[in-house]
Amino acid sequence: MLVDLYTKEGTINGKVELPDDIFAIVPNEHAMHQDVITYLAHQRQGTHKTKVRNEVSGGGKKPWRQKGRGTARAGSTRSPLWVGGGTIHGPKPHTYDLKLPKKVKKLARKSALSARCSENNIFVIEDFQIEEAKTKNVYQILKNLNLENDKALMLIPDKDDTLLLSARNIEKLTLSIADKISTYDILNHKRILIFKSAIDLLSKTLSN
Repeated sequence: MLVDLYTKEGTINGKVELPDDIFAIVPNEHAMHQDVITYLAHQRQGTHKTKVRNEVSGGGKKPWRQKGRGTARAGSTRSPLWVGGGTIHGPKPHTYDLKLPKKVKKLARKSALSARCSENNIFVIEDFQIEEAKTKNVYQILKNLNLENDKALMLIPDKDDTLLLSARNIEKLTLSIADKISTYDILNHKRILIFKSAIDLLSKTLSN
């Protein structure tokens, strides 16, 4: 699949080939759904906890005698029926870890990229470097591409601290190394901006 190749000034400088097995497949909605559910589950800490009856302090003494008061019998002030008592069947710490086959994860990411490509929301840009870590440098590039108002994901081939520092204060922009993205990242951003050299990294990671 051929798409336009943009410069950081926003002009078109030829075409670039995108692998059809990554950007032109029929999206598998079930695979994408499963991968997103798994991703969101892994974001949960699972540290929720309430105290049950035997963990609440106090309540060692019987509040009143068993018979003769005309009231219900009570053995502890820390019964779940009392204010200040323990909870019944409260949440306990546990992991939300889910397992998904590698092939399904790969299919989900390819499906998400193909879906964005079919919407004409994939933009390939020539590799560039930022000389000085300033937000306005990256914002100007987005403005040249008419992407400043959309939620965008920029995929780069390698770690670039200067580019990261320049991009991190732009609210609607997320910067990521191409082989580290998840299906959730792709679907959570309307526009995908890919460095030309990052295409090879995507192809190496996702191709069969």
